Amino acid sequence: MKESFPTILTLGRQPSMGIAELESLYGAENVKPYGTEATFLNIESSKVNFARLGGSTRLCKVLAELPAASWSAARDFLAKTIPDHEKYVPEGKLTIGVSVIGIKVDTKDIERCLLGAKKAVKALGRSVRIVPNKTAELNAAQVIHNNLTSSNGWELVIISNGATAFLAQTVFIQDIEGYAARDQARPYRDARVGMLPPKLAQTIINLAVSKINDHSSRLSVLGSRQQPTTLPTEATQNLEPRTQNLVLLDPFCGTGVLLQEASLMGFDAYGTDLEPRMVEYSIGNMHWIREKFDVAGETVRIELGDATEHKWQQPIDLLASETYLGQAYASLPPQEQLQKNIRYVDSLHRKFLFNLQKQVKKGTRICLAVPAWYTKSGFLHLPVLDHLQELGYNRVKFVHVSKDDLIYHRENQIVGRELVVLVKD
Repeated sequence: MKESFPTILTLGRQPSMGIAELESLYGAENVKPYGTEATFLNIESSKVNFARLGGSTRLCKVLAELPAASWSAARDFLAKTIPDHEKYVPEGKLTIGVSVIGIKVDTKDIERCLLGAKKAVKALGRSVRIVPNKTAELNAAQVIHNNLTSSNGWELVIISNGATAFLAQTVFIQDIEGYAARDQARPYRDARVGMLPPKLAQTIINLAVSKINDHSSRLSVLGSRQQPTTLPTEATQNLEPRTQNLVLLDPFCGTGVLLQEASLMGFDAYGTDLEPRMVEYSIGNMHWIREKFDVAGETVRIELGDATEHKWQQPIDLLASETYLGQAYASLPPQEQLQKNIRYVDSLHRKFLFNLQKQVKKGTRICLAVPAWYTKSGFLHLPVLDHLQELGYNRVKFVHVSKDDLIYHRENQIVGRELVVLVKD
């Protein structure tokens, strides 16, 4: 690889969303997709605010390019590298795990490689333990529970795009327990209005942020900020837009999942919803999260309001929201019924966008998770998305991903979430 990128991230179930998220935060010029499951980032790993990334599963420091994209090359490299580098780890038992991504390998071959490395390290007088592979790639729980990102732990990651391969070391792993706590333990939940995953909420917020913004926006002011959650890291210096004292609006706040993630990131959260019950739920959930977690955002405002006509208080620095997704379907309904639902939901979105554009400044960035309906012939989109310029918005185009890839959808799901990123014209 001609360019030397110091960091590589493995991506979640829908890699394009993670790539777009990184583009928004760090700029397209600092992102280089690698294969189908990872991307390079031209930022030192210690300066990446990994805890706020919803679309990446692990963050790794690139150690070396391997001589070939094969398991034999990786095996030989590990056999030499592990004994040569154990002296750089503090005294105590060394725990080693290996993940292989993009290279076909049997877990027994990984085990044999690690047993050989263990023998060589023990011969140097060092106690060492290896983590057995259930699959070629260790899962997050294995990395966390075996402390493989601690000072005495290594998760070594072999990753290939088929043509080249790299050795990297995991610095951060997705905090699956933290996500579960923020999701399942919330006191107020309602499956009837959809269950927005905290990871997806993070991605929606990050897509509403841009490192490079119009100078009239307060988001163009850069600064440093410590991680807003419990994951340890160094301060992020002048890499991301400052979040403190910036107001993020969610005009369809529901039970407040997006507001809670915004507060954890340091935004002042402002939510409105048409239903009094949802307003009560959001207020209750925000009280809970401020008691249970280290919340960086200073203020929270939640009020009753119909997004098609409400007048929001100023300032509004950016907007991120899962909008009204319409009727939920267990199976694809008759065409006439589906089209009737789409027309209704589209009309609501058109009215909302018309109301919003009168109240936000030029250059304000917006990310909306809107419905997209899966059919045998592909996704059906909101018709209003073809008329955004008429309503005063420009749709953001990403360099490394297509807008058609930004649909959060699970198998057998009819209503997906299309992530639409806009800038007020």
